[in-house]
Amino acid sequence: MATPEQALEQIRRGAAEILVESELLEKLKENRPLRIKAGFDPTAPDLHLGHTVLINKLRQFQDLGHEVLFLIGDFTGMIGDPTGKSATRPPLTRDEVLENARSYEQQIFKILDPEKTLVVFNSSWMNEMDAADLIQLAARHTVARMLEREDFDKRYRSGQPIAIHEFLYPLIQGYDSVALKADVELGGTDQKFNLLVGRELQRQYGQPQQVVLMMPILEGLDGVQKMSKSLGNYVGIDEPPGEMFGKLMSISDELMWRYFELLSFRPMTEIEALRRAVAEGRNPRDVKFELAREIVARFHDVVAAERAQAEFVARFQKGVLPEELPEVRLEAPEEGLPLPNLLKSAGLVSSTSEGLRMIRQGAVRLDGERVSDTGRSLPPGTEVVVQVGKRRFARVFLA
Repeated sequence: MATPEQALEQIRRGAAEILVESELLEKLKENRPLRIKAGFDPTAPDLHLGHTVLINKLRQFQDLGHEVLFLIGDFTGMIGDPTGKSATRPPLTRDEVLENARSYEQQIFKILDPEKTLVVFNSSWMNEMDAADLIQLAARHTVARMLEREDFDKRYRSGQPIAIHEFLYPLIQGYDSVALKADVELGGTDQKFNLLVGRELQRQYGQPQQVVLMMPILEGLDGVQKMSKSLGNYVGIDEPPGEMFGKLMSISDELMWRYFELLSFRPMTEIEALRRAVAEGRNPRDVKFELAREIVARFHDVVAAERAQAEFVARFQKGVLPEELPEVRLEAPEEGLPLPNLLKSAGLVSSTSEGLRMIRQGAVRLDGERVSDTGRSLPPGTEVVVQVGKRRFARVFLA
């Protein structure tokens, strides 16, 4: 069993900031299961690897013997977290919140231990509050303090509207920590203000203050922007093994180490040994194989991870097509279907403009031959294997 000092060393891994670290050490020395809280607004039902940076840290706390309070903000989800927003975000309906919450519950146990996880909904205590209770809660914070928050301050100075209900969001998130008697709350670095409100409210309610642990925001596959489904630079945890493996193999050699630190469960000593091996001449691709196998195995299984690697090697090193090639049947006019339209209709690109761009970049192949003519059309009766980039394939039949 880890000593408090050893546990703290493990917890530090990948963390952006711990407030206050000395307090966390004292809590660890109490030799009891700590109550570790993390809140998730069910605004999007699909988790990607960026979300798992924080969930992995929750699992680490569980492995150290602590209890995770996985808070689904079904009440706050109907307000809409204004963090980082330049405008008031429209609230979700109750049905949308519940549907997304169910999806979260199904996905988190791919990482968390169900025996050490308590899934809670903040409507459980917020629905018990009446108007007078909410006013008393609102009286515990000032407008001046709220305007210290960077996004509120920017909107106020630029004359953009701030709805009063948005001020309630950090207060309610903070009160969640009071209701749950949280010892530690985890969040992204963009949540610092809200997390500290929780500490302050616990003090006002006479409770020991929670430690705030902030995790960094994971860069997406491009290595620049944060991982986001809307930016298309994400790896979804429900994606097929081959798609997940291929995406992870596409990251840069430098970004690979960031992913190892934040996503891998390997000890840092092993990761440092891999880094030294690469510096001494080992092919970074082979080390990236290890990362991709670990992640795919976590969300699928070891067999699926090994098969995904074998298919990747066959496809990209030996030029072999995927075993399961999607088949698409399309209607073509007599004069032929323009290739950019075919790519979009086959689901290989999101738009004809992206199709044109991919053709110009030399990323489109028909039956293995690269196509550079953006004006090319394919007539009815054509059967062709279409490839876009390294991972998108389809066998297309034109009627």
